[in-house]
Amino acid sequence: MRIKYFHIVVALLLSVVLNSCYSYRQVGLLQERDDLPQYDSVAYEPYRLQVNDEIIYRVITMDQTIAKTLSANTTTNGQYANAYRIYSDGTVDIPFLPPVKLVGLTELEAQDTLRKAMREIIPDADVKMSLYNKRFTVLGDANSGTYYIYKERMTIFQALALSGDLHNAGDRRHVRIVRPHGNDEPEVLEFDIRTNTIIDSKYYYVYPNDLIYVSRDPASFYKQTSYSGFLALITSSVSLLI
Repeated sequence: MRIKYFHIVVALLLSVVLNSCYSYRQVGLLQERDDLPQYDSVAYEPYRLQVNDEIIYRVITMDQTIAKTLSANTTTNGQYANAYRIYSDGTVDIPFLPPVKLVGLTELEAQDTLRKAMREIIPDADVKMSLYNKRFTVLGDANSGTYYIYKERMTIFQALALSGDLHNAGDRRHVRIVRPHGNDEPEVLEFDIRTNTIIDSKYYYVYPNDLIYVSRDPASFYKQTSYSGFLALITSSVSLLI
């Protein structure tokens, strides 16, 4: 009878061990499984400037007098740089220019718009412009922080790798991206990051001002990162039973 109970206890402990450690099915990425969500591919859309975005621009001109008028910090090459916020009406206030509407434009389109406006007062002006607040934020069961988008078309995998990847306890089935849209309500995108069909889907690319939130998996309370702790538990339990 004692041997029977002993076998039952060992079987229960083994069952706990096998179900209490993280498996590839639970935390692995780019899995090809029919039981995972299947996402459609969509064409990439470049980021468009929104209200409260900030831009940095630089004016290059051969006219040193105008360059010095634009900025007291003008370099010997006649270059000028500053940052300006897009107001609720979609415009920015640039010195010596009427309000320039940039909301809804891509960075390249906004740069061309600024160049045309600047050439109204400086015929040889060239303008280089970029988005100043080109950052995303990670919260939840990952390495939280705010990180710089260093390239166009940064993917969700590159963004999470930059932040240090997800924790094992992170719920990969319900990753969320909160994406603001200027004065409108933010968009919340929820997806399963484990499926390989996330590539080229609407969840694949990270945009400026995105907030990536990873909640904790409720089942993680019973999970362990390795079998060593449970092996120690089994050894001590078996020793006690003996």
